[in-house]
Amino acid sequence: MIEHTMFPVEDWSIHEKDFSFDLLAQTESLFALSNGHIGLRGNLDEGEPYGLPGTYLNSVYELRPLPYAETQYGSPESSQTVINVTNGKLIRLLIGDEPFDLRYGKIQSHERELDMRDGVLRRNVCWTSPAGRTVKVSSVRMVSFKLRSIVAISYEVEVLDAPSHIVLQSELVANEEQSGLGQDPRSTTAITPPLVSEEHLAHDTIGLLIHHTQASQLRIGAAMDHSIEGGAETTIASESSPDVARLTIATLLKPGERIRLVKFIAYGWSSERSRSALHDQVRAALSSAKMFGWDGLLAAQRAYLDQLWHSASVEIDGDPEIQQAVRFALFHTIQAGSRGERRQIPAKGLTGTGYEGHTFWDTEIFVLPVITLISPQPAASVLRWRHSTLDLAKKRAQLLGLEGAAFPWRTIHGEECSGYWLAGTAAFHINADIAYAVIKYIEATDDTAFEEEIGLELLVETARLWLSLGHYALSGQFRIDGVTGPDEYSALANCNVYTNLMAQQNLRAAGDAAKRHPEKAKSLAVDDAEIARWYDAAEKMHIPYNERLGVTPQAEAFTDLEVWDFAHTPPEKYPLFLHYPYFDLYHKQVIKQADLVLAMLLCGNAFTPEQKARNFAYYEPLTVRDSSLSACIQAIIAAEVGQLQLAYDYLGEAALMDLDNLEHNVQDGVHIASLSGSWMALVMGLGGMRTHNGSLSFAPRLPEQIERLAFRIQFRGRCLSVEVKATEATYRLLDGVPLIVKHYEDEITLSVDAVVTHPIQPIKVGPRPTQPMGRAPLERETRRKRRPTSRSTHRPSIMHSTRRHQE
Repeated sequence: MIEHTMFPVEDWSIHEKDFSFDLLAQTESLFALSNGHIGLRGNLDEGEPYGLPGTYLNSVYELRPLPYAETQYGSPESSQTVINVTNGKLIRLLIGDEPFDLRYGKIQSHERELDMRDGVLRRNVCWTSPAGRTVKVSSVRMVSFKLRSIVAISYEVEVLDAPSHIVLQSELVANEEQSGLGQDPRSTTAITPPLVSEEHLAHDTIGLLIHHTQASQLRIGAAMDHSIEGGAETTIASESSPDVARLTIATLLKPGERIRLVKFIAYGWSSERSRSALHDQVRAALSSAKMFGWDGLLAAQRAYLDQLWHSASVEIDGDPEIQQAVRFALFHTIQAGSRGERRQIPAKGLTGTGYEGHTFWDTEIFVLPVITLISPQPAASVLRWRHSTLDLAKKRAQLLGLEGAAFPWRTIHGEECSGYWLAGTAAFHINADIAYAVIKYIEATDDTAFEEEIGLELLVETARLWLSLGHYALSGQFRIDGVTGPDEYSALANCNVYTNLMAQQNLRAAGDAAKRHPEKAKSLAVDDAEIARWYDAAEKMHIPYNERLGVTPQAEAFTDLEVWDFAHTPPEKYPLFLHYPYFDLYHKQVIKQADLVLAMLLCGNAFTPEQKARNFAYYEPLTVRDSSLSACIQAIIAAEVGQLQLAYDYLGEAALMDLDNLEHNVQDGVHIASLSGSWMALVMGLGGMRTHNGSLSFAPRLPEQIERLAFRIQFRGRCLSVEVKATEATYRLLDGVPLIVKHYEDEITLSVDAVVTHPIQPIKVGPRPTQPMGRAPLERETRRKRRPTSRSTHRPSIMHSTRRHQE
């Protein structure tokens, strides 16, 4: 676990003030930069030492076989694995003939700062070589939001004590050695070497490499160019080989003199474009980058983030650590999706190789709901990517003997990559999850053109799946049997309530959308009879209920299973799936992650407030949170039922999942869904925000430690500001036409420049639920006292500004 004292609390930065070799792999993930298209792990400029080197391009993968001891019908024969592409961030330094390497010499000081306003990673080092020469090295690294193909690095060396020969080697390197890949099944599989050279060149300050992958046959281009400042007598030389392009700069510096290198790197890839076309593409991107220049790119980066922070602002008074953590969370969420442009959002973003770079249901249930309400366009882009894989999903459904589309549980390109049927293909809820994201995007944007072009077909084909997957029982109820819900410690369950409620919502939404767009529906062969069948299945969907216990079972007969022996499960045996056979887990009442509790959030109208409270109290003692996806959801429902201190504790766990390495695997990449979930825990939990049928409602309540929560959301072309205090909530419409929202059950009309304040309503609260032995969240009040605060004060609050930044 990362120590609390490692990162002092600062408003807009994650600031490492001391270097730790032991935590290098973890900090490489935390300090990763991305724009959704390119991802760079926070490796040191000089390349070594490293935990896991990483440069990624969204959707660039290699194929690997999936071997089975026995043939299994319908199981994929190969998987897709994210690969480390050409590394362009390497800048090696020699002082005299000694390489700058932190494993040798003496580190006088070392700081790294992830600046979440400027969107850069800064590094400042003072280092003395084994020969006694001291230099100061400063670098700033950026993955551009403005130019999505561009990475830029400013690298400066200053000699401090004696004249020194300085050599800089700026490189592009393909097929780097990969080490540090662990045995955790959530990690990845190494493929070495994945890239085959097609072209290499070096000329003046330019270098270029073009490769292709061996099996997936994707072509990748990387090019670099440079500008050099300082050094009275400087020589340069360039060279290339199949896997390396290098620019070498040599100079003599006196004490106080500096040399500065600005490096521009362009990336491109394609499954179809020719080598020469990709060559020209990356060269053209370099030209654009040099036209902007370093200062222009830096200014554009800040302007892009200023606009996003303006629309996505979240402010917390009373807990500066959570304030820092939620900004870190939003920064990585923004990075993961902003410029992917019709590509997936992997579970780890582009920060590491965890889960082999696959995207799961996390994207639609945890990430897109956040992006939709702070920056809708990237959310639409991801859904367009899902739509682009629809033919593959329909082909998969046909293979399984089903109608409609069966989207993959995990994938990069669109094919199913899960070799484990029970927790892969059987998790059919992924299809309703995609439909849910479509519904929520349309609700929040009123984007009717998107609904007609993209959303309707996704809703129709997933609805068709449910009709063929389910069946009518003799009782007349519609059942969906033999499926796996979000809780992966239960498999092949009959009538999993989450799956059934989400399928019900999917069926109704498909029918409603088809009626709104009859011509488009007709082109998809939808007729009135099919719509009627969707509505009928939805109306007769079986939702189990245990009258004796007064709770909703997670699935039919779930509450009849034996309860897991939590009292005799030692702490070191968690997560359970790494220490116990799945058979033992599957027939016990033990829950990996929120399942029925998640259904109460996403399908909240299916439960009364009393049912939610009883269900939450029942499932808390069974939920072990062996998934990073659970704490944020438990925080939201805890807040809804009035368990505010428990909600606060879960909020802390979700928000600090990566900064404190609570899952012990942040070295594989950050948990994008949990990071997004921390925003959900604040806005949907403590802010009580819900969207339903195109309307907004709020039921806010704060724990006593938080004095004020303020946030902004984008909704149907409007920017709305909400400020919650202990006794009142204030709503401001910052732009757009008047908007009707609900404060609890009261409708209020908001208009620009009008401020509406209403009191916080009390709630009747039962006893605080317990958790499995040893699995309660750490008390937030205890955790918050263990971390130093070094708050910057030069950044004023932006919540009270009613003027939007200009484009």
